Amino acid sequence: MQTISFWIIQGPGWALLAYLVYAQCIPAVNYKLGVRMGTQEPATQITEVGVAFWWGLAVADLVFYVPLLGAGLIGHWIAAPWGKLLLAGALAITVYWPVTSLATVHRARGAEGWQLPKERDYWIVLPVITLWALWSLWSLVASVQ
Repeated sequence: MQTISFWIIQGPGWALLAYLVYAQCIPAVNYKLGVRMGTQEPATQITEVGVAFWWGLAVADLVFYVPLLGAGLIGHWIAAPWGKLLLAGALAITVYWPVTSLATVHRARGAEGWQLPKERDYWIVLPVITLWALWSLWSLVASVQ
């Protein structure tokens, strides 16, 4: 039987992975499709530099973060010796990217050409993800024997 901390890590972890595939991996391949899907902002609202920044994060998610998170969740699920290590690496990134995104959103506010229409959503969702990742990372580290 798994502990409650196992499920607190696994449940949101799989939900986050599914969201990242939809919201980040698709736009990494076709950013304009991401704009049409509503998961990315158009250059008319965030400038070409903003598009380049968000696209860069999407590409990094596609080639590194999403595979690492998926492998870490699988490894943690099957209790593989490498599972906690991979998941801890992914969770560290899960803390890093929301902080980076929120710092960017804060710093860009009021910049010429930057009109993020859903800024409040960033300030609601990203801190929740960050707190979950911090707690999950702490839980994994505390369980290492």
